[in-house]
Amino acid sequence: MGSIVPMRRPDGPSPPPELQERALDNLRFIRATMEGSASFTALSGWGEAWMGVVALAASYLAPRLPGPDAWLFTWLAAALIAAAGSLLAMAYKARAMGVSLLSGPARKCALGFAPPVLAGSLLTLVLYQHGISAPLPGMWLVLYGAGMVTSGAYSVRTLPLMGFLFMALGAVALFTPPAWRDALMASGFGGLHLVFGLVIARRHGG
Repeated sequence: MGSIVPMRRPDGPSPPPELQERALDNLRFIRATMEGSASFTALSGWGEAWMGVVALAASYLAPRLPGPDAWLFTWLAAALIAAAGSLLAMAYKARAMGVSLLSGPARKCALGFAPPVLAGSLLTLVLYQHGISAPLPGMWLVLYGAGMVTSGAYSVRTLPLMGFLFMALGAVALFTPPAWRDALMASGFGGLHLVFGLVIARRHGG
């Protein structure tokens, strides 16, 4: 008959500190791995739709204002208003979901989006200083679309598709007459944001 091994009492000796620390390290590693592989789902479809509405308003106002500077500043002001509204919508959705806008997926999404937008801002300043405005709509659409494609790797699946469509519209804008610029901007920043924003809101809860 084999010997009976007594069960350890609940109040028995605790594991050695080395084992506890190793278990905590494993838990931290698992948590970091899961966070790194997750997607940023707090992108707000209603925020995207808001950007579309602002862009449509800008496409109506910009060509009716006198002077090239008024056209440029109208679109830049619209970009700031649209971005602010989109960020507020994302913050509201993130809080409702119980996630942070500073999480790993959110940071990766922002880092993927930032370089093309920063490049576009710098090129806009240089072209403005040289009095060149014709390439701006195509450049904005292409670089904004590129930012969506790169950031979409860490967000909802529809974002890269929207980015490629922005890039296609930008390519058209670069090789078409300047008279088409506001219509193409309205189609991209207005129409695509509205359509895909509503799709995101329906599929991903707001």
